[in-house]
Amino acid sequence: MSKHLGSVLTTVNAPYSDQLDDAALAHCLADIELAKQHPGHVSALLGEVPLAQQVEFATAHHIAVEDLKAFAAKFSAWSGESYPLAA
Repeated sequence: MSKHLGSVLTTVNAPYSDQLDDAALAHCLADIELAKQHPGHVSALLGEVPLAQQVEFATAHHIAVEDLKAFAAKFSAWSGESYPLAA
């Protein structure tokens, strides 16, 4: 994993004892119900990680940018939070 992708996990996992690896986080981005089980991690990704790194992470895990945007919109609607990708 690249240094940039590693920093994504550092940001996402920092405040939580339940640490997600890159595969688990990618699965959350593909499954809204799974994402709801890790709302803080997903919110940190969508709200704190720079947009370019979000896209790089998704691309590295074979998630199309359009699918990531659609996911961000669904997660935003569920969480009530606003994320750049959901706009």
